[in-house]
Amino acid sequence: MTVNMKDKVKWLRQELFEMFLQAKQGHPGSVLSQVEITAVLYYGDVVKYKRGKPDDPERDIVIVSKGHSTMGLYPILADIGYFSKEELRKYGTGDGILRIFGNISIPGIDATTGSLGHGQGVGAGFALAAKKDSSKQKTYVIISEGEMYEGSVWETALFASQQKLDNLILILDRNRKIILGDTEDLVQLSPIDEKWKAFGWETYTINGHSIEELQKVFKEVDNSNGKPKVIIANTVKGKGCSIMEHKPEWHYWQGMTEEQIELTRKELKEK
Repeated sequence: MTVNMKDKVKWLRQELFEMFLQAKQGHPGSVLSQVEITAVLYYGDVVKYKRGKPDDPERDIVIVSKGHSTMGLYPILADIGYFSKEELRKYGTGDGILRIFGNISIPGIDATTGSLGHGQGVGAGFALAAKKDSSKQKTYVIISEGEMYEGSVWETALFASQQKLDNLILILDRNRKIILGDTEDLVQLSPIDEKWKAFGWETYTINGHSIEELQKVFKEVDNSNGKPKVIIANTVKGKGCSIMEHKPEWHYWQGMTEEQIELTRKELKEK
């Protein structure tokens, strides 16, 4: 079945916005910056999975290391039959299974994350196990650039390179913002690609909101050359909502007036 990726991206942003509105909490800036990434992963024939079978042993692994944005997967996981779509309306409540931070009690969530910098290490473990089992399983890990401030990220980078984990694909959601502001004004990260190359990783830099560039790069990283891969995806925090874009305060839900809500719904419908 042919998927209209632009329609999927629009649907996903709209669905996520409504979930934030109903819960009145969460981390919209970080979630909205990764929408194209997650949409292409699941609907662009990148991640291998079977509809309705979250525990399929042959599935690829997807980990959102920045656990505060794991909820960005929830509409997708419901859409592919991992749990009822009715659960989306219970997001963040005691009556449902969907937590603000993802954990392994939720079908389709392969790692409990939230303590920043740990998802990559868990992903390396999955990738190493697949190597030892002679499995074709791949592991995709989405991290935030703020996690590059964590030593565990670089410990894992060394380990993955030494173990030749070419089945580990890291996607860096490079929106330049953490809670305190712009990363380059705080503790500078550039040049990011040179840092990862120095640790033995194969690097790619793309526009993280370009469906075409994402589709192309995921094909390019599908090789067995003995090197783990990192895709540096340049994105906009709060993408799609003018009230949130580029604003670090929208790391957390801030609340909105009725006028702001209607403006945002209109923007998301038109884009």
